[in-house]
Amino acid sequence: MRRLTRRQQTAPRSRATDTVCTQRRTEEQEQFRAYVERFLTYLSSVRNLSENTVRAYRTDLEAYCDWAEREGVRPLEVTHRQLRRFLGELSRARYASKTINRHLSAVRALYRWLVHEGITDKDSAAAVASPKLARTLPKTMTYADAAALMETCDTSDVVGVRDRAFLELLYASGARISEVSGLDVRDVDVSNAQVRLFGKGSKERIVPLYDTCLEWLRTYLSTSRPQLAAHGKDTPTQALFVSTRGNRMSANALRTCFERHVTLAGLDGSLTPHAMRHTYATELLAGGADMRSVQELLGHASLSTTQIYTHLSVDRLRDAARQAHPRGE
Repeated sequence: MRRLTRRQQTAPRSRATDTVCTQRRTEEQEQFRAYVERFLTYLSSVRNLSENTVRAYRTDLEAYCDWAEREGVRPLEVTHRQLRRFLGELSRARYASKTINRHLSAVRALYRWLVHEGITDKDSAAAVASPKLARTLPKTMTYADAAALMETCDTSDVVGVRDRAFLELLYASGARISEVSGLDVRDVDVSNAQVRLFGKGSKERIVPLYDTCLEWLRTYLSTSRPQLAAHGKDTPTQALFVSTRGNRMSANALRTCFERHVTLAGLDGSLTPHAMRHTYATELLAGGADMRSVQELLGHASLSTTQIYTHLSVDRLRDAARQAHPRGE
């Protein structure tokens, strides 16, 4: 009988072992995805993060799970070097540094939770350094830009009145587009000239409104909105801003509306609704508002987030330097 070589003797066992390992990795990946779902539920129900924020976490963590499966990485045993490979793949795919940081932040948060829950005692993500970000200032609009944007609304039409009220509210409150989408009629207190906004984590804040904004909201609520809401289903919507079909306008629908008016006004096409928020903050600081008040009005959790707007208010900085410097006068 011909003797088998050592390689021939061990080959069948290696294939069997590989099959078991592959099966085990698949089971591990499925279990890890279940942990990810538990983590997302925790973010939503315990930390009370917004639907948009949880959706962003889901997208980034699903990308991480896909990478781990593709590379044969055991997520609960992932090493610092393997995580660097994951970030390297994102970089090679030409993701922006800000996007890579967001992915890493999601992975870090997941592993912190896994350690806290006792699912693993290994947190290699904590030691991974974040890519350096270029420090860019937020894009803002001038008063003339904002005025030109408002003037594009055809206020002889119900949709035009709605759009004017929407743009005025953005400019008057510095609200996030998702916050505006979530507003109900009862959240606008016209008699007390204020609006109740629900920010990240459903944190509630009250923001005062100026007279022009209140006038357009009154007009919209008394004339245009009833006509738009009449096109809805049997159950009337409580939403503040309503589409031509009588439904609540989503954040995407409001964003599209904003972009349409930017185009009509001939403004920079890269302007987004968030530019209105940046403009609101900058004008408050330029007008003499203190940092803590602006932080509260914007719904920022950290004062450091608000401080970036001090760099945009050049006139305010110039006046401060002139007053403080011995030769400023």
